[in-house]
Amino acid sequence: MAQIVAATTNQKKLVELRKLLSSQEVEVIGLDRYKNYPDIEENGVSFEENASIKALAANRYTDLPAFADDSGLCVEALNGEPGIHSSRYAENDQERIAKLLNALDGQANRRAKFVCAIAIAFNGEVIETFVGEIHGVIGDAPRGANGFGYDPIFIPDGYDKTFAELPSDIKDQISHRAVAVKAAVQFVEDEMAACFNDFN
Repeated sequence: MAQIVAATTNQKKLVELRKLLSSQEVEVIGLDRYKNYPDIEENGVSFEENASIKALAANRYTDLPAFADDSGLCVEALNGEPGIHSSRYAENDQERIAKLLNALDGQANRRAKFVCAIAIAFNGEVIETFVGEIHGVIGDAPRGANGFGYDPIFIPDGYDKTFAELPSDIKDQISHRAVAVKAAVQFVEDEMAACFNDFN
């Protein structure tokens, strides 16, 4: 079975990624397997740049094909913030949600979108990047216990439940990460099958 490194130590994200890739003949390895993996500065100005930085670093360190995602929540009324700073918006998920809801207090426009960029790196270079988006609105208060990050306050278009209330199978079909992963998997199947077979 081919191996690919997912450039993250976030266990909830790894679980989600492994589920999304469960139909593929590939073992997804997290960076938690590499105890001395160095901290990587995410100093890009876009989701695509940050994903590329992380994927390239993981590929060069492990000498395995690697992919990384950079994702976040972009809120219209906040000029796209927190955007690429979503994970650094506050100290933890609860504080991030509270800060965002406070910033939106009194705002009529609660439109937002989740964005996920995935980069694939192989043989010391970034091969391709893919972007997935899902649009929706920010709720008035957190609801639901599934998911992570801003999921409890994001209500996707066409639904009356937050990401944290939706069943995992539905979220895995419609999420920004699912859209990006599907595009990446299709690329690997079509363009990189021979390269990945080298690691079987």
